[in-house]
Amino acid sequence: MRKVTLEKLYKHPIVQKYVGRSGMAHAIAVAEHAFYIATKNGVNPDIATKAGLLHDIGHYKWYQDGKWDFELYRENDIHAIKGAARAHKLLVRSGEDMQIAKEIAVAILLHTDSYLPGGYLELSPLQQVVAEADEADEEPSGAHHYRTIEPTEALQRIIQLDIKIKRQLESNDLEQTS
Repeated sequence: MRKVTLEKLYKHPIVQKYVGRSGMAHAIAVAEHAFYIATKNGVNPDIATKAGLLHDIGHYKWYQDGKWDFELYRENDIHAIKGAARAHKLLVRSGEDMQIAKEIAVAILLHTDSYLPGGYLELSPLQQVVAEADEADEEPSGAHHYRTIEPTEALQRIIQLDIKIKRQLESNDLEQTS
């Protein structure tokens, strides 16, 4: 049983502030991509969508002369580190299972390599889902962070995603008990 829904997270003031600041339309799209990628790859869609929704909760807007400065961001960004900590605290305080909160936080930590020195990381299936979902919604020069969405549409999409997750989890339970 799900302890924390996407709707509960979406309505939380911390999510509204920090995810809203980094682009709510992008966050919801990444959560939706994460659902489809997770179900296709046998990853828990509840965990994947939460990580997708919260993946940029640690973002700071890197502006130069009123425009997003992608190079400044690439040189100084640690949003995944800050986001992992912020998301973990939010999830635990919201009543999420501590191990699930940790899995989500680590997936957020590893969803991008923007702050890592060169090299290769072997990602878990969940971590790979979140990274792929984020890449699926990216636009050149960070434009995906500027798309807007009306709050009523955002909430409607979140509720629909919660319904899909519930159905998928119930379907998986039926398959396992058959």
